[in-house]
Amino acid sequence: MIDKIFRFVQDDIASFGGAELGDDLLLDVQTITDAMMTTAQKIGELGIRFAINLLVCWILVHFFYYRKSRRRDYYFTFILFSSAMLTLLYIMGNVEVGVGLTLGLFAIFGVIRYRTETVPVREMTYLFVIIALAAVNGLAPLYRVVDISTNPHYELGLGNVGVMALVNLLIVVLIWVFESESLVKHVTTKLVLYDRIELIVPEKREELLADLEKRLGVKVENVEIGHVDFLRDAAFIKVYYRLGKGEANSVNMITRAKDYVG
Repeated sequence: MIDKIFRFVQDDIASFGGAELGDDLLLDVQTITDAMMTTAQKIGELGIRFAINLLVCWILVHFFYYRKSRRRDYYFTFILFSSAMLTLLYIMGNVEVGVGLTLGLFAIFGVIRYRTETVPVREMTYLFVIIALAAVNGLAPLYRVVDISTNPHYELGLGNVGVMALVNLLIVVLIWVFESESLVKHVTTKLVLYDRIELIVPEKREELLADLEKRLGVKVENVEIGHVDFLRDAAFIKVYYRLGKGEANSVNMITRAKDYVG
């Protein structure tokens, strides 16, 4: 059957004399021969994709994210989310992915963003990165059809694997550059329930900064005045300060003990 199809393709190419038409028809032959990938090749392909994705995700989470945030819950979430997304996209690999995947990703972010507990910006960024990497690692072509005219079969393309590995490497390098302490000193925030509300007025700003620095033990960069309760003589103040080398602040906006997750 395949030989008949290929002879038909050759006849069409010869009659029309168009290279572009020939390329398109050869692609159709490749589509017809999709079933020729053996079980061992499918398992090997899944293993390569899964191993590369898991390794890269673990590097990003363990050496970059967790080193500063120390959030075990997100460590667990990122690794499993990435692996589950990869397997899902691999199974859907034969389906054309376009607007549907885009809308699906936005739907995922919408559910996360508009639930009761919002996810911090840094965690959302890492979540988007691991989803993007899972899409690349799950959908990038690894095998190619060879010997179409005589013995059509799939063969692992080392160049395709190299391109996929290069994409993952570029993302790792990019995050390493922007997470580097030598490149930028991270500004973080702390939410303070402040009792000296007489200092929150603009004309006493310097005195307010000095009092906060003395009581918090940090160099305050800026402050924002939030809710003020004159009955209790208290106000919420958002304090901006720089983290020192190797320091982390993962509980900066927590005001209740039940919100804390170790």
